[in-house]
Amino acid sequence: MRRYSLIAIFLHWTIAALLAFQISVGWALEDLGARGFSLYQLHKSIGISILVLTLIRIGVRIWKPRPAPVEGGWQGALAKAVHGGLYAFMLGAPLTGWALVSTARVKVPTLIFGVIPLPHLPLPASAHEWAEGGHGLLAWLGIALFLLHVAGALRHHFLLRDGLLWRMMPARSPLLLVLLPGLIFAGLVLGKAILPVAAPAKAPPQATAPETAKADDVPAATPPAAEPQAAEPDNAAAPPAEEPTAPPPSWTVQPGGRIGFSVDNGGEAINGSFSRWTAKIVMDPDRPESADIRVEIDLTSASVGDAYQDGMLAGDEFFATAAHPRAVFTAKGAEASGRNSYRASGTLSLKGVSRPQAIRFTLSGSGQSRKVAGSASIARLPFGVGNGGSSTNLAPQVAVNFQFGAKAD
Repeated sequence: MRRYSLIAIFLHWTIAALLAFQISVGWALEDLGARGFSLYQLHKSIGISILVLTLIRIGVRIWKPRPAPVEGGWQGALAKAVHGGLYAFMLGAPLTGWALVSTARVKVPTLIFGVIPLPHLPLPASAHEWAEGGHGLLAWLGIALFLLHVAGALRHHFLLRDGLLWRMMPARSPLLLVLLPGLIFAGLVLGKAILPVAAPAKAPPQATAPETAKADDVPAATPPAAEPQAAEPDNAAAPPAEEPTAPPPSWTVQPGGRIGFSVDNGGEAINGSFSRWTAKIVMDPDRPESADIRVEIDLTSASVGDAYQDGMLAGDEFFATAAHPRAVFTAKGAEASGRNSYRASGTLSLKGVSRPQAIRFTLSGSGQSRKVAGSASIARLPFGVGNGGSSTNLAPQVAVNFQFGAKAD
């Protein structure tokens, strides 16, 4: 019996294994939320790979026509319909998925396997609903056609015993008859195996009164009114004049500093940093009330070490850098909170919102050169950072840490 060409055989089993993997992974993606972010990217990469391989398979089919059918009648017509449906599924599912990503409100960049950028399709946002519905419908139809195709192959091999299955084998080998179909099973198993383990359930937080101020944010208590003093005689000695104090020094931030951030994501920490930022600092460490601090952060420089997620950070769901490229923290004055430790209360402006914000920092070294290290806890929701579906599992507080060297001018 005439076989398919070797390239057609290779493409057939490769696409079949990839489809099995896609079905296995895709089945669980909706329930994973943000924990499935990396799997979404892999799902897209494999989907586009299936699209490309299918186009090559169609070209091979035209170039090297397939062997003649071995069965006619309604059975042969059904087999042709299943084959045609599978081709429509292998083309339609990746295309509707591509359209789904291209019309989503949150624009997530797509890099095929983290390397090749895939542009968004020029489709209107109104096409998102039909793309989503079409992708889901095609997935169910694909599963049905996949099962019919497998059932037909088993019927020919075990019931009709006409050797049809050997046409899709490079050689008539019982080992290949086990190994090649085994790729489909391997794809299903691998898709399940790489799903992230569910994070352990967290105890519900204790109820607190709304807008309860934290200890760090409570202003110092107003001192009691002074006792009335007896009038001093006119000839009382005048207090000595205070010596004028020198203006506080300005500090220049030295290269090599870092501003980082961390947020819990369903039990896993997402860590990142900003590569571009500037700071203007005026402060006498012996007189912290003299502090005048201004820090500007270039939000477009935010990175968590993953190209997909970095692209999301720039979008409207997170920093919206097209409209708000910078975050600014300013503070007038600071207070000592311990030996070489300080607290500064100021204002953070982020994504068009300004809110009170406190930071803590320490100074080490002496003289004209100091090392600065500090931290802050920032509530992201009041600033509208993480306002979409991919942020469901993100903790409400983001930990920010910084360290740098500074020299007095």
